Amino acid sequence: MEYHAGSYDVIVIGAGHAGVESGLAAARQGAKTLMVTINLDMVAFMPCNPSVGGPAKGIVVREIDALGGEMGRNIDKTHIQMRMLNTGKGPAVRALRAQADKFLYQHEMKKTIEEEENITLLQGMVEKLIVEDGVCKGVITQTGAIYEAKTVVITTGTFLRGEIILGELQYSSGPNNQQPSITLSEHLEELGFDLVRFKTGTPPRVSSASIDYSKTEIQPGDDVPRAFSYETTEYITDQLPCWLTYTSAETHQLIDDNLHRSPMYSGMIKGTGPRYCPSIEDKVVRFNDKPRHQIFLEPEGRNTQEVYVQGLSTSLPEEVQRKILSTIPGLENVRMMRAGYAIEYDAIIPTQLWPTLETKKVHNLYTAGQINGTSGYEEAAGQGIMAGINAGRRALGKEEVILSRSDAYIGVLIDDLVTKGTNEPYRLLTSRAEYRLLLRHDNADLRLTKIGNEIGLISPERFERFEQKRQLIEEEKERLQSIIIKPSEYVQSIIKEAGGSELKDGIRASDLLKRTEMTYDHIRLVAPAEKEIPSDVAEQVEIQTKYEGYIQKSLQQVDRLKKMENKKIPENIDYDDIHGLANEARQKLKEVRPLSVAQASRISGVNPADVSILLVYLEQGRIARVSNE
Repeated sequence: MEYHAGSYDVIVIGAGHAGVESGLAAARQGAKTLMVTINLDMVAFMPCNPSVGGPAKGIVVREIDALGGEMGRNIDKTHIQMRMLNTGKGPAVRALRAQADKFLYQHEMKKTIEEEENITLLQGMVEKLIVEDGVCKGVITQTGAIYEAKTVVITTGTFLRGEIILGELQYSSGPNNQQPSITLSEHLEELGFDLVRFKTGTPPRVSSASIDYSKTEIQPGDDVPRAFSYETTEYITDQLPCWLTYTSAETHQLIDDNLHRSPMYSGMIKGTGPRYCPSIEDKVVRFNDKPRHQIFLEPEGRNTQEVYVQGLSTSLPEEVQRKILSTIPGLENVRMMRAGYAIEYDAIIPTQLWPTLETKKVHNLYTAGQINGTSGYEEAAGQGIMAGINAGRRALGKEEVILSRSDAYIGVLIDDLVTKGTNEPYRLLTSRAEYRLLLRHDNADLRLTKIGNEIGLISPERFERFEQKRQLIEEEKERLQSIIIKPSEYVQSIIKEAGGSELKDGIRASDLLKRTEMTYDHIRLVAPAEKEIPSDVAEQVEIQTKYEGYIQKSLQQVDRLKKMENKKIPENIDYDDIHGLANEARQKLKEVRPLSVAQASRISGVNPADVSILLVYLEQGRIARVSNE
């Protein structure tokens, strides 16, 4: 029997990595928020790799933090190891990665949510949305509870009609043997949403006490204190190492001999899996010329024996998994604690969303995370904070926020999803960003803190510190441009020690810093500042000075793109009325309904000729409107 249980500004369905960011973002803007999740013990749970960050993904975490989100703060408090990747490469591809204490991570996040005054956290199963005249007005749970809301965000992850597959065994389940969400998936289809079936997988977990670490290579964390959040001031120093080992020829033979029992190759798995995180069966088949593959042994926390066998994702039968583990150096006598498995689930085809992550079919309904076809905690959290920001702002009667491709990796992620869609679980890569020199790990605060402040997710104290940093950077850059360094004996010795050629004449300090071999620390010696320059300011001065030419070129490209972004397309445009469009372009434009000419140009199947025709049509319409006025 149904009953009225409460009214809210925003309801978030699910409390995974997308859900927690959505709920916190909405609540911190002042929206009264209800978060409903199937199991309160699974808030911010990591069913797969217990880590945060990595290439592109780590930058997303910094962006979430710059907007006022929680993932960076939470991993800084709960990690067991932190490493900066790609330090030998340019700043555009550097990224931070942390190994999480998965249990502490979820407990700390749950505590943060419980302490947020505008959030009510509730265990329950949402089965239906209340939709009237195409507008979402609330939800109904399995127990008949009716909750009204101005906006709703669905962040159900891999729970929609979830099915676990392990060898010949197949059963209905969410991740980690949790209860799946069946009825809500069916309800979304009834509302007219097109769903797709995707697959992801996880490797076995083994007992640390049964690993022979002498046959593996240690992978320690960085000695330098690192953090994702710009607010972190206390650092964890007692880090735990990970360990590296490899598959063997025996491993590969065993997999080849049992391929007929793999659900991937037997036809049991129907969903499309992630290209960039393949199972070990897939790797052995696709890369059969490789004699071995890397396997990382990653502790799941400080107070557990469980070790995550990264690189060995599989859905082979349990007894085969045990045999495979014993063929890997260091794991000959290992005890398997949990078997690996594949999970199939429903996802919404993301071209059914606006760039705000509101659905086109149902007004005031938003979706975020793996339901939108992505893979990874970071991609989920990045969508989650934007869906929460926009659902909260809509509920409070404020204008929504869209990040562009030149603003953030989050902007690239969402634009790719809603404009191009995805035929496999989407993973963010640095190569997907055309402005990656602008979207760096080190400058996320300079790009996004102002937006976070305007939204109301950045405290006045934090914004003041940020403004001071920004001002210091500009002052120091101006100082280096104004100082002429003369070729004294001391200066020449510093340059020679750095491996550079001696000066023949005076040179601006900024031009000297542009030399490949020179760092800000060298400049500090030959042109010392009157006041102490913090390390984060020095880092920005060095990067912005060294890469000035490349950054300027990228900014010019962004300006050209903005002109196209500013050419808006009316929501009610009739593409059948535009003569000359190719049939495929017309079909794709109708499906995606882009908001600007720039977005239209990024749709797969829309060619430059179609864009030109669209521009002419829009210009004719504009001229006609002006004439009528």
